[in-house]
Amino acid sequence: MIEIIDSFFVTSAPNIRLAPENEYQNEVAFMARSNTGKSSLLNTLTKRKSLAKVSATPGKTRLINYFDVMFADRETNERLSAKFVDLPGFGYAKVAKSLKTDWESNLTNFIADRKQIRIFVHLIDCRHPDLEIDASVNSYLNEVCTPDQNIVTIFTKIDKLNQKELSELKKRFPGALMVSNSKRKGVDAIVEHLYRLLKSDDQ
Repeated sequence: MIEIIDSFFVTSAPNIRLAPENEYQNEVAFMARSNTGKSSLLNTLTKRKSLAKVSATPGKTRLINYFDVMFADRETNERLSAKFVDLPGFGYAKVAKSLKTDWESNLTNFIADRKQIRIFVHLIDCRHPDLEIDASVNSYLNEVCTPDQNIVTIFTKIDKLNQKELSELKKRFPGALMVSNSKRKGVDAIVEHLYRLLKSDDQ
């Protein structure tokens, strides 16, 4: 069994210039449209109720937040450290246009230039799988990703779907992971998948 046994907040940065400098640390960047459950998922994965702050106002978080995490393989007793990177939610309409442009410019620059990122985790609300903004983000990730980086797509809030809807979603996106924070469905599979990707990158 793979689990995250320790996690803590490290720092916040507004852009790549002020990001932590450790070039050898594997980073897992979490990105999502605002109000998709990103902060809640980070808390669920790390078993910490308030590691990432869940804002009552979608789009409020504008900083890049860093968390150190420690994975453990209970069968082999191996451990692996990484950083979770919580990126600001994208595409929130109520942010002032000038700020929104600068904010999203910082994000795209960070995604393209931050070479420490080993995994991009793109979260999508399962009730809205076909939004243009998510398609654009996915296209951009595929464009800028290097051979040593991975893209992981996760559909959130699957407890909001009935069985038929969930089955249809799985047929349409066979490689995607599915999660429900409230029911803890799919959480262990995500932790293990991230660990395996980071582990294979280390070898």
